[in-house]
Amino acid sequence: MVLKDKKRWIGFSFAWNGLIEAVKSERNFQIHIVIAFIVIVFGIFFQISRLEWGIIILVIGLVLVSEMINSTVEKLLDYLKPDIHPTAKVIKDIAAGSVLIAAIIAVIIGLIVFIPKINAFL
Repeated sequence: MVLKDKKRWIGFSFAWNGLIEAVKSERNFQIHIVIAFIVIVFGIFFQISRLEWGIIILVIGLVLVSEMINSTVEKLLDYLKPDIHPTAKVIKDIAAGSVLIAAIIAVIIGLIVFIPKINAFL
């Protein structure tokens, strides 16, 4: 029983280290964190509903997870194929495209949630 609990904490520790590494070393992840913070401040200011919070948190998570997966793909390819290779470029571009799609979805959701609030405020 104690060994299972220890393994869980070790797994969590590795995951936490991965998150900290992304925050410290990945510029785009840092940008997404700042934008997420701004969106959260706007949500508090405009007192968005619980449903709106749920959707906003989901799309923030979607963007952050996409960015971490993209960073993982890039680092893995750099490790496996340090020299420039056309196929590696395509793989990296596709991974980056997934982040772009997630970010576009997040912006659209943000506009749907916040434009009515901003218009009512003005």
